[in-house]
Amino acid sequence: MPEGLHYMREEEFPRPFIEKGIVFILPDKLKNFRKNLYHVRRRQDDDSALYVPLFRARCVLESEPRPEGMSGPFPVYPFYTRVARNRRHYLDYYMLFLFAGQSDLARFRNLTA
Repeated sequence: MPEGLHYMREEEFPRPFIEKGIVFILPDKLKNFRKNLYHVRRRQDDDSALYVPLFRARCVLESEPRPEGMSGPFPVYPFYTRVARNRRHYLDYYMLFLFAGQSDLARFRNLTA
């Protein structure tokens, strides 16, 4: 995650995904990449490094008004107080910026370097 990234959260986390109650605050320089931030999970059928996108993360920019009724902002690490649970199993979730190609990734790296 890039430096300067914060998040806000609802007082009561929604079920089953606490992630839907989180809004990330991105630095203004990353405005073109806010639609690239996804909640993902690791594939469970094998031990590969492949991730399955679950849903797009909710994001606002530093310069935009903050959502009402949320606490924060808090530093991103660690931002999970409880992980989501599916029946008897706890699920591990990750955040990833997903890019369409090498040029988008290169632009993102230049901005976060």
